[in-house]
Amino acid sequence: MKLNRRLFLGTGIAASALLTAPTVWGQAKPKVVVIGGGAGGATAARYLAKDSQGALEVTLVEANPIYTTCFFSNLYLGGFREFESLQHGYDKMAGAGVTVINDIATAVDRAAKTVTLAGGQVLPYDRLVLSPGIDFKDGSVPGWSVDTHAEIMPHAYKAGPQTQLLKKMVEEMPEGGTFAMVAPPNPYRCPPGPYERISMIAHVLKGKNPTAKILVLDPKDKFSKQALFEDGWQRHYGTMVEWIGPDFGGGAVEVRPDTMEVVIDGEATKVDCCNVIPGQMAGKIAALAGVTDDSGWAPVDPATMKSKMDENVWVLGDSSAQGDMPKSGFSANSQAKVASMTIRGELTGSKTFPAKYSNTCWSLLAPDDGVKVGASYESTPEKIASVESFVSEVGEDAALRKATYEESLGWYAGITADMFG
Repeated sequence: MKLNRRLFLGTGIAASALLTAPTVWGQAKPKVVVIGGGAGGATAARYLAKDSQGALEVTLVEANPIYTTCFFSNLYLGGFREFESLQHGYDKMAGAGVTVINDIATAVDRAAKTVTLAGGQVLPYDRLVLSPGIDFKDGSVPGWSVDTHAEIMPHAYKAGPQTQLLKKMVEEMPEGGTFAMVAPPNPYRCPPGPYERISMIAHVLKGKNPTAKILVLDPKDKFSKQALFEDGWQRHYGTMVEWIGPDFGGGAVEVRPDTMEVVIDGEATKVDCCNVIPGQMAGKIAALAGVTDDSGWAPVDPATMKSKMDENVWVLGDSSAQGDMPKSGFSANSQAKVASMTIRGELTGSKTFPAKYSNTCWSLLAPDDGVKVGASYESTPEKIASVESFVSEVGEDAALRKATYEESLGWYAGITADMFG
């Protein structure tokens, strides 16, 4: 089935018609606070307000008045999208019944059921949804610190100015120069993301700087869609891209931002642009709320996305430790619909249904050469488990690859409408 905006939105609309909450008259509305306005948080806030038909008081806390999607930001790096196409505002949220506060949540008091904001405001809640995305593990790449070196060797793994900086650096590389990426260890946001980024940067360099070289320094011995990416790199970019896995030093990398060097197994190599994607963990507020474990991620109940640490807290998207689902925008959106249904059921008595989740991750290798991987999932007592999966194949014809890319454009239009209205 080809996924387009109408079909994508329809998956939520059909369910919401069945799940409408009864109106509770003469009582204070239950309060739901959602922290983080990305694919998980924005979707949860909209569905909670829309499907409860005003029975819930929903507040969304998001630091940025304009949200820049990390998904599809690689296509901006490759010259396939304008930066503005990644940016979305929250102005339609008010019409959906959501109160949006542009501030940073700095504390959660789970006993008092309150959230404190940087501006001093204290928000009471009956249910709390955390969807803060990722933060970085400082020290995971020797020689690099997010506070000190991100302007020299950008991560560009939180979309915005970092993405624009990386694009500028790639375009300004000297003729025949070297681009290096330090890929992240598992688990991390968007498993195919670093390798699609390599494809997009190779596309730019092929046109602007065809004798340039790309080094991928990877601590992992395998990565998502590896055969598809390596086939695409060879077909489109020849010998430009060199992947160096842990057996050849990719797992023992140090960077020297001041001299623009990468050190691989003790040997220093001069580079002209370096993209450092460090190890990751749940967004900071999840740890401050006390719902993460020693892994740095937040364990949740597979059937509801409810935190295993607190029955009044839900954790969605990248921050959650839930099982087989990748940390992707599609996953977060899917999880948000399950969470909003569950919360609405608890607070208003509306009907709920067994959780079902889905995900697809598209990647662009070159113009009109798109590939994808995805699965459907169900909850088990232990985790969210993959029950049926699919992946593009090496050697597919050009028409199918073009259709796959066009499908991804329909998905982007659909999910952003689903998130922001």
